[in-house]
Amino acid sequence: MDPNRLKGKNILITGAARGMGAANAEAFAAQGANVCVGDLDGDEARKVADAINASGYGKAIAVRMDVSKREDNAAAVAATVEAFGSINVGLFNAGLNKPRFFMDIDEDNWDMIMNVNTKAMWLGMQETARQMIAQGPMKDHPYKLINVGSIASRKPLVDVTVYCTSKYGCLALTHCGAVGLAEHNITVNGYAPGVVVTPLWEQLDKDLVDIGFKEREGQAYDDIVRDALQIKRVSYPRDIVGTATFLASDDSDYMTGQMIHIDGGWCIQ
Repeated sequence: MDPNRLKGKNILITGAARGMGAANAEAFAAQGANVCVGDLDGDEARKVADAINASGYGKAIAVRMDVSKREDNAAAVAATVEAFGSINVGLFNAGLNKPRFFMDIDEDNWDMIMNVNTKAMWLGMQETARQMIAQGPMKDHPYKLINVGSIASRKPLVDVTVYCTSKYGCLALTHCGAVGLAEHNITVNGYAPGVVVTPLWEQLDKDLVDIGFKEREGQAYDDIVRDALQIKRVSYPRDIVGTATFLASDDSDYMTGQMIHIDGGWCIQ
């Protein structure tokens, strides 16, 4: 990794205590960024930030935040600015899933997933953009908002209808945000993973057995790799950080409104 690729970038990441969020926080810091590690699990967020600070690459702070609350998003942005002087990039990674077949979806399942995956993304984008606008345009580069989407915005998956709906919303926020924030020199892009071995997917694997969609743990991984992927393996957070780094870096300055798929070729079927 280039230790100067993200030098001067002050970045807020939500859902950064584990999985892809933690991997991105560590990779960004290793490339010179200052990172605010935001997560509902404040203790784990602090562990990620402490590890970054101990590494000697970049700087990090941790903020406990409920991403579904506007005031927590505003507070995380304010903490980033207080620690580092400004905010240049927001990466909205927080997400969850709880599978249900279509006729088993209830209001609690709908609200839980939509609040974290879609409403929280809108709130994070809006509060981060509000601060960016207040700071005034940067001289040579745009501000950047990065949304974590999913293959689920391209594939109707019968066992995760609400999750698919939430990720279609993420895609819409990326497109509409790119248009609505262009006048403020803010770009909005995202990336859409497929199967990434993270705590979210490990729990989903168990839940799919519980609802009777799969017979054994690990079957979901095996079936997707066999039937849907052109690259015959699941992915890991290390497969994601390169694209996330690109979107946070100056190399993506002339992109906006794009959702890059990192899914092993799943979406082409």
